[in-house]
Amino acid sequence: MAPNPLKINTLTLGAILAAVVVTEITLGRLFAWQPLPHYTKVGLIRLVQILVIIGLLMGLEGGLKTLGFSPAGWGAGLKKGAIWSLGFGAAAGLAMTIIHYSGHNPLHWLRSPLPARPREVAMLFVVGGLIAPVAEELFFRGILYTYCRRWGVTAALLVTTAIFVLLHFHRIPVTQVVGGIVFALAYEFSHNLMTPITIHALGNLALFTLSLPLFQH
Repeated sequence: MAPNPLKINTLTLGAILAAVVVTEITLGRLFAWQPLPHYTKVGLIRLVQILVIIGLLMGLEGGLKTLGFSPAGWGAGLKKGAIWSLGFGAAAGLAMTIIHYSGHNPLHWLRSPLPARPREVAMLFVVGGLIAPVAEELFFRGILYTYCRRWGVTAALLVTTAIFVLLHFHRIPVTQVVGGIVFALAYEFSHNLMTPITIHALGNLALFTLSLPLFQH
């Protein structure tokens, strides 16, 4: 792999890390007293974190180009992400077919718990399928991976995937491990943050869809 020209400094990493943690704690406590649905609260927190990260990048790094996230490249990133998703989906489908014919149900490992109310299910698709992937890719790949990349691809991939898995741990973290690796490699090869965002969003939407009652049997 060619050296990655994307780069952020330690001050930016520290400022964004602190801002994300403070936002998570402060808004989490504030919303705990509000009669809002769970996914609405999560969505609002992630939206604020997206704005905070973008604001700090504009002020400390001079813009989003430092992460390969300038608006001019969003279209190309969407296309690359769609192509990666098709390939990844085909590979996942083949693996699921093999597991199925070995006498196991792969959906047991992939399904996500869904809320009981239809309105909350819709919010899960919006928040978990669209808003959260943007916030998480900005932080995990855009900030952490870009910073750790100075120590090499392997170090950056291991560190970001490990942290990603720990913060998303749910039963056997198959999707988190595979996802963390795929998102990082897509970012490494494309140098466009919209690529892993697209893969992440489409992957989450696919998992939520497979968790619907229609696919329970």
